[in-house]
Amino acid sequence: MVLIADSGSTKTHWVLLRDEHESHCVTEGLNPLLADREVFAMVGREVAAQLGLEGESVDKVYFYGAGCGTEKACQHVQDWLGATMAFGSIEVTGDLLGACRATCGSHEGMVGILGTGSNMCYYDGRRIALQRVSTGYILGDEGSGNHIGKRLLKDYLEQQMPEDLRIMFHDDYPYSTSEFLDRLYRKPNPNRFLASLASFADRHQKEPYMQAVLRQCFQAFFEQMAFFGGHASLPLNVVGGLVSSFNGVLRAVAAERGIALGTMVSSPIEGLVRFHAK
Repeated sequence: MVLIADSGSTKTHWVLLRDEHESHCVTEGLNPLLADREVFAMVGREVAAQLGLEGESVDKVYFYGAGCGTEKACQHVQDWLGATMAFGSIEVTGDLLGACRATCGSHEGMVGILGTGSNMCYYDGRRIALQRVSTGYILGDEGSGNHIGKRLLKDYLEQQMPEDLRIMFHDDYPYSTSEFLDRLYRKPNPNRFLASLASFADRHQKEPYMQAVLRQCFQAFFEQMAFFGGHASLPLNVVGGLVSSFNGVLRAVAAERGIALGTMVSSPIEGLVRFHAK
């Protein structure tokens, strides 16, 4: 049996491959920078129950996760998952490598993630050969749900959002200024909260103001291509929840910047199943 996990900061998609059959389940996100041992244990029990793994041993686990960009973080995930059920071996790598394997397989390409957070790299067909430093939801995550949500909330609080949209925003999120700031600076997972506000942009993306916000955020994402020099001429494959929500704007901004887009999928899980089934 093989268990594959694609984990972002918001949700984790699990697939169990057993005797040519697939079983799926979805749990909350397991970013080791945001979740601790207790959360991993709770989710591990949930996965075992949903996939019928109580008392059974899984031969191999491939865990692709947000926040797994360092050896220390990967070791935490290995230890915490290993304590939840019997695994033959556990391979933990970043979600960006998962996106590469899902979209490029064994071929080279540029790969980006646009979900709660964002990232980008050049993949040589075996490994991530070149990658910008990921500075997280405070300094980075250009073009992500977190980035869009941050821009909307700032404009709303500073009264830079058009009045009709401000009224609708307040109807959807009826918090005071102090309550918004409390969600950002006192409560856990502020990046998830900010990313959740991107759904407002999705519902009103035809508004001129929203088009301008989305274009600016995605321009910031595509501007990262310059870091990769000659590799930037390769098609950019993009994985993440924003791909389906904002596909039209993404393609328009990419075309304006002369960037060719390759595979565009909301989730890498099907590609990962194909990759490991080989």
